[in-house]
Amino acid sequence: MRRSQPGSFSHWNRRLYLMNTTTSVPPLKEKQAASLPANRETVLSVKDMKKKIGGKMIIHDVSFDVQAGEIFGFLGPNGSGKTTTIRMLVGLIKPTQGKVLICGDNIQEDPEEALKHVGCIVENPEVYSYMTGWENLEHFARMQRGIDVARIEEVVAIVGLEQRIHDKVKTYSLGMRQRLGIAQALLGRPKLLILDEPTNGLDPKGIKELREFVRMLANQGMSLFISSHLLSEIQLMCDRVAIISQGRVLAVGTVDELVNQAGEYVVWQFDQPEAGRKLLASESGLQFIGDDKHAIDEGILAGLKGAIVTTMVIERIPSVVEKAVRAGIGVLSVQRIAPTLEELFLKMTEGESIG
Repeated sequence: MRRSQPGSFSHWNRRLYLMNTTTSVPPLKEKQAASLPANRETVLSVKDMKKKIGGKMIIHDVSFDVQAGEIFGFLGPNGSGKTTTIRMLVGLIKPTQGKVLICGDNIQEDPEEALKHVGCIVENPEVYSYMTGWENLEHFARMQRGIDVARIEEVVAIVGLEQRIHDKVKTYSLGMRQRLGIAQALLGRPKLLILDEPTNGLDPKGIKELREFVRMLANQGMSLFISSHLLSEIQLMCDRVAIISQGRVLAVGTVDELVNQAGEYVVWQFDQPEAGRKLLASESGLQFIGDDKHAIDEGILAGLKGAIVTTMVIERIPSVVEKAVRAGIGVLSVQRIAPTLEELFLKMTEGESIG
């Protein structure tokens, strides 16, 4: 889909411009996910959504809900259908079948009412580089009702641009342009903020700031829908996750629920590695996991010389340790290591590449 350039607004591209943003934010104290009430409002509801293009079905029966104050991750490799899904969520393309409700309003039947609840970026933010940050926000504020100077000042403060808001955007760093973008998206006080690959182009500091900012917005009651191929960031950032591959949602759940589906590793370190391996091999129900079969961070294993990765019933660890001691084999360490979201993703997609 060809993007409009600044100054050439069609009806729907003008709506998207009002929502367009990506983020990097001022340092905030990092917070843990807030406990969310069980009866919270459903802000976004997607039911049995399909999309056929050129006679080929590319999105298959996608369904999920996003609730108030929730950070919802949409995880999948490039080409999995993430951006196509987002374009349907904001009315840029129509589903072949299915329903999208935003705060109860049907995006197909009443797009104006539904989209007033949404702030969004699809791909990259665009701003007018020859204007100041303030002039950009004034320009976009004129396209919406009820946005006054006080609201512009408020969003500038939220994203931490007070010191540079009256400078030309062409002097801004990438992170500052992204702050301006999210200020633009927040002008209309959206209940749902949709970010498509928001960490693209950010350095580690910027990614951390984004994570903190997203959590702050969620703690204030905003819902966030974040599309990404970065497994580690989704695991750190989101409350719940939908995994999509080849246009199909394979699983939806909390990060902990999904990670637990991938099982848990027990990593052993003996003073006599070969003897320890033989001892473990005699245990029924224990399986050795090769280096190419697990997704444990290599940084964790780097300090464990001769580490042996297994899966086993956790309750049997004490008896194995006792057997090793009786056999004169020193147990240097036993560690239970939870898998990453990457492990689950690779299992569900049978090794489909991501990135």
